[in-house]
Amino acid sequence: MNNPGSWAHIYAPLRHAAWNGCTPTDLVFPFFVFCMGVAMYISHSKSNFELNWSTARKIIVRGLLIILIGWALSWYGMALRQFLRGADFVTAMWTYPVANIRYLGVFPRLGLVSLLGGLLLLTFKPKRILWVSAALMLIYSILQSVTNSFELTAQNMESIVDLKLLGDDHIYHMRNAAGERIGFDPEGVLSTITCVAHVLIGAWVGKLIMTEKDLWSKVTRALLAGAIMMILGFCLDYAYPINKAMWSASYILVTCGLASCILGILTWILDIRLPQLNEVKPTTTCAKVHHAVANNWYKFFETFGVNPLFIFCLSTWFVVTAARVRFEFHEKTYNLLGFWYSECLQPIFGDKGGSLVSALSLVLLMWAIGHILYRKKIYIKL
Repeated sequence: MNNPGSWAHIYAPLRHAAWNGCTPTDLVFPFFVFCMGVAMYISHSKSNFELNWSTARKIIVRGLLIILIGWALSWYGMALRQFLRGADFVTAMWTYPVANIRYLGVFPRLGLVSLLGGLLLLTFKPKRILWVSAALMLIYSILQSVTNSFELTAQNMESIVDLKLLGDDHIYHMRNAAGERIGFDPEGVLSTITCVAHVLIGAWVGKLIMTEKDLWSKVTRALLAGAIMMILGFCLDYAYPINKAMWSASYILVTCGLASCILGILTWILDIRLPQLNEVKPTTTCAKVHHAVANNWYKFFETFGVNPLFIFCLSTWFVVTAARVRFEFHEKTYNLLGFWYSECLQPIFGDKGGSLVSALSLVLLMWAIGHILYRKKIYIKL
């Protein structure tokens, strides 16, 4: 999704929706935030959701560290680009990054959501977080209605607030249907409000399933909650369109609903169905192969699951570095990623196929590195 071989050749499901709507790509970030909320509930249940100096300090420090990691990666990319352009040390390492760094983005949003969501969860306790989440979504939706902020224009409330608080040089820019370049950050200040509501819904689903001891009850609760949220989200879409860039209430409900359903399905597969399969001893060769696959397929994904922050940072660092390092080949200038796509993959798999294989090859490279840590039981986390 983030690293195709060529941005000019991408399969439609691997693109973000231009404005309203939702593609499979638009599910990645909200699913991560949802899972963050579920994990947040499990983690804080160990301290009985007590808000004291110790728990507050951990939440604040962790949130700030995630924000700083995001800024550091962005700083590294800008500094490296300036160095390769021949800028002096002060300009590359300080002047240019300070003047152009994007304050918000994926990591800063995750840090803010972790910080604010954690404090709200401990302040209002799990039994009230659904109401807190609903209140945040209601406030944001009212702001959308009052300001008529449903289109990507310079008059959109998100754009106005981001420009006023952060400045034009420190926010993302998008092009609308008319081709106008608008200062609008999809991880902007106001939409962070609803993203906090999003993580709290994840914590609420975590409460639903973790307070049940019976596995079938866990599955039923996750599926029922997910179905209800999706229905509400699709109904709300008529008034407040599903929109990732604005992180609308309908977008939250639909993506949280789908994530909850998938969580329920995975709970059934891994905690109910898999143990049932293990009770049957395979006798034929085919049965043994099927048994081995059934017992090990999820471990591929587990490698990413135990070290998500490290792998995400490593992937970002690698791509930024590979994209900046340029060299000549057959009288053409390439960076490492461009060379891999143009000279190695595109001739074999075609434009879009090669672009997809390029992205998958990066995923496999990150998996290989992460799997070494996984096998050695090394878990890097904050």
